[in-house]
Amino acid sequence: MGSPEKFDIFVFSKTVGYRHDSIPAGIEGLRNLGASTNSFNVTASEDSSLVNATFLSRFKVVVFLSTSGEFLTSEELQGLKTFVNNGGGFVGIHCAAAGMYGEPWYGELVGAYFADHPEPQHGVVRVENKDHVIVSGYPEESKWFDEWYNFKSNPRDKVTVLLSTDESLYQGGTMGSDHPLAWCREFDGGRTFYTALGHFDEAYRDQAFLTHLLNGILWAARVV
Repeated sequence: MGSPEKFDIFVFSKTVGYRHDSIPAGIEGLRNLGASTNSFNVTASEDSSLVNATFLSRFKVVVFLSTSGEFLTSEELQGLKTFVNNGGGFVGIHCAAAGMYGEPWYGELVGAYFADHPEPQHGVVRVENKDHVIVSGYPEESKWFDEWYNFKSNPRDKVTVLLSTDESLYQGGTMGSDHPLAWCREFDGGRTFYTALGHFDEAYRDQAFLTHLLNGILWAARVV
């Protein structure tokens, strides 16, 4: 069987709220990932006027890399909706959950809104749904250093949870015994995947995390 044809993704990283220092490392990591696996080409921008149906139609997947604040106008949000309605894939990384709080559709697209986080510290990432392609190759349980996001609601009832954490192993969790970190779902005609990990530059050089992103992008693009 031949390998899937290389496709194009759009990496969007506009910030109006908090800006993560790791955004350049994230873009570089995604470029290297696409090139090294011969899977996808990356176009990266922070120009939100490009979030329109015509421009986005060039891509199989859009990746919102630590976007924050009210970073899209209502017209731009409609462009993103059209892209998703037409079967496009959406991938949200880390701070993508911390924006557009007044737009319920965006909250559903990501799966949950960011609430807050404790100081970065070591914790444990656990794989759920072990047979899902997005977590194939991910260690069943691994130590990880990150910002452990608390969410305004638990998305489990409407998504497939892929990764979770155990709040008893770090300080500052507010979600209790069920704390999802990454998930995916079919949504409004498209596919959406979100991971809360990725605060630090080092994540975008970590093989397990990069494989997690690769598999998520390929799944969202419907090529796996």
